Amino acid sequence: MDSEEQRRLLGQFVRAHRERVVPDVLTRRRRTPGLRREELAARAGIGVTWCAWIEQGRDVRASPETLARLAVALALTPAERAYFFELAGRGDPDIPQSAPIADAPDPVRALVEVLDHPAYGLDRLWNACCWNQAAKHLFDDWLGRGAQKNLLRYAFTAPSARSLIPDWEDRVRRLLAEFRADYGRALNDKAMSELVDQLHDESALFALEWRVQSVMAREGGVRIFLHPQDGPLSYEQYSFSPAQRPDYKLVVLFPRNPREL
Repeated sequence: MDSEEQRRLLGQFVRAHRERVVPDVLTRRRRTPGLRREELAARAGIGVTWCAWIEQGRDVRASPETLARLAVALALTPAERAYFFELAGRGDPDIPQSAPIADAPDPVRALVEVLDHPAYGLDRLWNACCWNQAAKHLFDDWLGRGAQKNLLRYAFTAPSARSLIPDWEDRVRRLLAEFRADYGRALNDKAMSELVDQLHDESALFALEWRVQSVMAREGGVRIFLHPQDGPLSYEQYSFSPAQRPDYKLVVLFPRNPREL
């Protein structure tokens, strides 16, 4: 692995997800949450000592194929599996690797400008890098009057976010799980690590949820808001990453039928 920090994060991740897996046989006297280490080792076809060492953050060398068996034993989702392999410093043998692209994200800005519905772009740190007037109206305290353009900081720390988003706590938990997938692909990014450290200090919920180790792929879906001027609003959210700069995101909100609120 590339660093002691990666080994520590990998160990925390494996333990957290081992404790989530439902055992094959449940007994009344069972006190260990999820799987025991020996049960995980048996499922993955690896040694118990190796499982213990990886959870302890030791410098354990494992082949991609061995890690793939462990990922299956932990029942990881695709997003969790990608994060797992990033932490392990190995390429997933089931996914072809591609080199990063260094071009500027001009397509993101161009699309944001021509769309009538709320649309904005996020950089690798989830700072808003561009937005249109409709997005500014919807997220006034973030994209309008707000001096801080980071989506995570706004969502976790701005009082207006709690009133704007009816299911605020569930949404920010999901948001952080999606961000962790990006974090796993940029573990040597000093700016991203500093952002996480700052948010730890600024939000108790962020610090708590960061320890949970949830990882999700960024997906669309229904987004409901209680706007201070327009009242209840319902959108279908879509997120895209340009082929030229996959570390950037374009987020678009399409209005839904008001009757579906």
